[in-house]
Amino acid sequence: MSLRITVLGRGAWGGTLLHLWEREGHRLSSWSRRDGGDPARLLPDCDLVVAAVSMAGVGALAARLQASWPEGLPLLSCSKGIDQQALCTASELWRQHLARAPLAVLSGPNLAEELARGLPAASVVSSVDTALARHLQEQLRTPNLRLYTNNDPIGTEAAGGLKNVMALAAGISDGLGLGANAKASLLCRGLAEIAVVLQALGGQSATLYGLAGLGDLLATANSPLSRNYRFGILLAEGCDEAVALERIAATVEGPRTARAALALASREGWQLPICRQVVRLLEGQVEARQAVQELMQRDLKAEAAL
Repeated sequence: MSLRITVLGRGAWGGTLLHLWEREGHRLSSWSRRDGGDPARLLPDCDLVVAAVSMAGVGALAARLQASWPEGLPLLSCSKGIDQQALCTASELWRQHLARAPLAVLSGPNLAEELARGLPAASVVSSVDTALARHLQEQLRTPNLRLYTNNDPIGTEAAGGLKNVMALAAGISDGLGLGANAKASLLCRGLAEIAVVLQALGGQSATLYGLAGLGDLLATANSPLSRNYRFGILLAEGCDEAVALERIAATVEGPRTARAALALASREGWQLPICRQVVRLLEGQVEARQAVQELMQRDLKAEAAL
């Protein structure tokens, strides 16, 4: 059965999903900020809305659509990160404005360029509404995109957002030529850091080792197709944040997520040493090699501690 799908956001990920599902016979419409006009006009004639806007645009878009949202229309959120003002995930922002809408999250190791080329990938559809997750799993799978389900949207989003910070840090490590040992150690400790945020926000620890956590981290921390990884390499080469963003010329969620995570850590009393050093580097308080040295010189601890 084909669905009438509205995609909000036609960046790399939104545009890729649009074309994937169009090829499967679904009927697609789309909106982007570049289009102007009112996205609410697309809502009455669709079966599913897919939100693939950058994290910075989620809150304003949710507020804009609140009054026009049809009863029972499902939303699939694909945005990754933590909002810097509200200090919450994308689905939580949507929920503030669409309290009754059926809601799910899509996340995983999804480098858009690979999927667009027809290469295989897998993702997870996450919702507390198990029936909705299974329905979307069945309807939205494609020959090269295999979908799984879980019931932990907050954990799925937290893992998918924080892995961008760790991918950025991995780019710094590779850009400095620190070797495989350093990078493996960084990513392992990065997983422990993600776990702090995930569990504190109410996510399930098992999600960390699924597609949205470890799976996404492995892809984005090792591929030149990853914008966060490339951004980290540019920082290691001496670019400041503004120049690195200009060079990437696309949305890079890692810097915003690092700052939001650090704000949460300050409020809640968490220790997030990698996020802290990434933010210090972004703000010009430390150079890349010094940030690494400070991580290495922290007080010795048990492996289970941060």
